[in-house]
Amino acid sequence: MLAAELDHRIPGLSQSFASARPFRHVVIDGFLDDAFAHRLLAEFPPFDAQRALNEMGEVGGKAVVERIRALGAGYARLDDLVSSPAFLDTVSRVTGIPDLRYDEHYFGGGTHENRQGQDLDPHVDFNYHPLTRWHRRLNLIIYLNPEWDDAWGGSLELHSDPRSDDDRVELVTPLFNRAVIFETNEISWHGFSRIELPAERAGITRRSIALYFYTEDRPEEETAATHSTIYVERPLPKRFRPGITLTDHDFETLRVLLKRRDTHIERLYRDLKQLQAQMEHQSASWDRLRRNPIFRGLNWIRRRLRGQTEA
Repeated sequence: MLAAELDHRIPGLSQSFASARPFRHVVIDGFLDDAFAHRLLAEFPPFDAQRALNEMGEVGGKAVVERIRALGAGYARLDDLVSSPAFLDTVSRVTGIPDLRYDEHYFGGGTHENRQGQDLDPHVDFNYHPLTRWHRRLNLIIYLNPEWDDAWGGSLELHSDPRSDDDRVELVTPLFNRAVIFETNEISWHGFSRIELPAERAGITRRSIALYFYTEDRPEEETAATHSTIYVERPLPKRFRPGITLTDHDFETLRVLLKRRDTHIERLYRDLKQLQAQMEHQSASWDRLRRNPIFRGLNWIRRRLRGQTEA
């Protein structure tokens, strides 16, 4: 199912991965056997609004199917492939990261379809698997787009630091049967700009398969406290300058940026409200416990025993 010549390319791919900037990654064209890649495209699931709900419960422009095995025979074979020791060994040889673990839950992964108007703010990924507590180490993304142009947006952006005025960005065009493997750590900022298709390409969507790999341990210097995905809001485009006259496109850009900020602020307030409610509930529970006669009796015994010990 992998391209026949891939094994012979591993030494060169490994060198490319190790030396890549802004962080370690490698782009591999012709990753899968061509016929198999076309089968995956043919079995790619149709856009399902119920699989495109965003953090606020609204239908967005990105649909995700995590459990890929049920999508068809081709995806069952892909699942067999990426879970096999031989495949994990191949990825380890390319990246230099040993003892990789396959995620049977496809948490956050699977098929991803992004429509017109969708983008992805620069972010670093969650760093521990929520069930196994393994360390997240690698993203492997396979693109299934027979045609794509960087001018349409949607190309993968690898950032040196999206919060810096000196942010340097490496673009990866999401072309058919192209795979990108990149490490996931505290500096692996990535995303893609808003998809804006020309009229003659209306209806095209950005299709990919996201595979994430883990290890039970990782180097101490790379270990961080548990966190969820961390996003950085996109800045104003560089074309915005004092005195410019806003076009319809400029106005839409501002509207989208402001709406996204409002949504993120609303989500943060919601999370803070839930945290405050939990703290108040725990405080009330503690007050009830302190008033309980049994607790008060045990506390009296503890004080007496402490007094006798000190005497």
